[in-house]
Amino acid sequence: MSEHPFGFGSGQDPDDGGEGPGGGTPNPFGALFGADQGNVDIGAAFQQLGQVLSWQGGPVNWDLARDVARQAVSAAGDRSVNAGERAQVLDAMRLSELWLDPVTGFAAGAASAEAWSRAEWVEHTLPAWRELVDPVAAKVVESIGAMLGGDGGPMSGLGVAPEQLAAMTGPLQGMMRSVGGAMFGAQLGQALGSLAVEVTGSTDIGLPLGQGSRAALLPANVSAFGDGLGVPLDQVRLYLALRESAHHRLFAHVPWLRSHLVGAVAAYARGISVDASRLEEAVGRIDPTNPEAVQEALSGGLFEPEDTPEQRAALARLETALALVEGWVDEVVDAAASPHLPSSSALRETVRRRRASGGPGEQTFASLVGLDLRPRRLRDAAALWRALLEARGMDGREAVWSHPDLMPTTDDLDDPAGFASGSTTAPLDLSGLDDTPAPPEAPPDEPGPGREAPPAT
Repeated sequence: MSEHPFGFGSGQDPDDGGEGPGGGTPNPFGALFGADQGNVDIGAAFQQLGQVLSWQGGPVNWDLARDVARQAVSAAGDRSVNAGERAQVLDAMRLSELWLDPVTGFAAGAASAEAWSRAEWVEHTLPAWRELVDPVAAKVVESIGAMLGGDGGPMSGLGVAPEQLAAMTGPLQGMMRSVGGAMFGAQLGQALGSLAVEVTGSTDIGLPLGQGSRAALLPANVSAFGDGLGVPLDQVRLYLALRESAHHRLFAHVPWLRSHLVGAVAAYARGISVDASRLEEAVGRIDPTNPEAVQEALSGGLFEPEDTPEQRAALARLETALALVEGWVDEVVDAAASPHLPSSSALRETVRRRRASGGPGEQTFASLVGLDLRPRRLRDAAALWRALLEARGMDGREAVWSHPDLMPTTDDLDDPAGFASGSTTAPLDLSGLDDTPAPPEAPPDEPGPGREAPPAT
């Protein structure tokens, strides 16, 4: 589990020299308040502050998140996808579908294949990030509002009626929501900007982020991924296209899977509570005119939620589900690539090591929901799907995805062979679906359910 759930971490490595992608400013609040190299433009600061305080779109200021992300992408360097790169991506995606057909029972799931620039990745994935992040941010903002004006808050001891207290604290709570939305938006935008520089497609965090089943690769990042591997770029592109296509097949044919993952995030959010006394003490030390002080407080865990058993259980379910998704993709892609790509084993290990070293998907997801997807679980999940294929065949392996109650648990990942053989799997008990006994069948001459009484004579 991450030490800094979304909105609460620094968003950068303290040993990296303090620079964001491409050497740009690491402090999203510099852009927020018009700061440049520590100098604040007062006019720009007030103009930006007015825009921040007018935000009414929810717990995260997504307009600000988009602006900060695109600034980070621009600072790192971005360019439009040319016609040649687009053709290469489309060819790779088409070929990947042909190679996947014999190794999985799931048919092609992507409605389209596209080549994106980094800025296009930001634009196309924002709706999915909103779906994932808003429940967590909303619960944190709600906790802060309850602390300011609810029972036990710093103003609850004034001896005034609850309705008077609500009238007194309402404007303050509204301002806190706006400022909190800006804080969340600025830090999320910085995280997405960093991620956009490194992701290779739309599925790097384990679920498709593009809207409408749109599979995509980022040619600039695919090329960067292959740098130093000694593998021809066309093989790198094909291997990553296989991963992208495999993810889309899985989510297209397992309709409950996406909502299951998003629901686990929402379950985590429901358990969030903020330490009111710690927050009250920290707020009193903040100089709102100093963007660096605001960033420092945020990075120090100002709004860090308390850990609860409910949150740990939700994150365990989410971690297991993501490991199962990645393990299935890992196995299917290896089966599809091995006969065709001489470097498939090296590419597979590169992807696994990228996970092990905290790749961009894992790091960003950890900053959002406190999740740290352990690579050991990914490898164990791959072993489980391989054992299922050997024991039950391809159709039997895919059948496990038919219902969430059939899915392996964390304990099953410790014993893949036992799950595949069925020795550790209890039969699914459906006896409790309807405990109401059926009414006794009525004799032929008496009315019963669905039978009208005979007419009186």
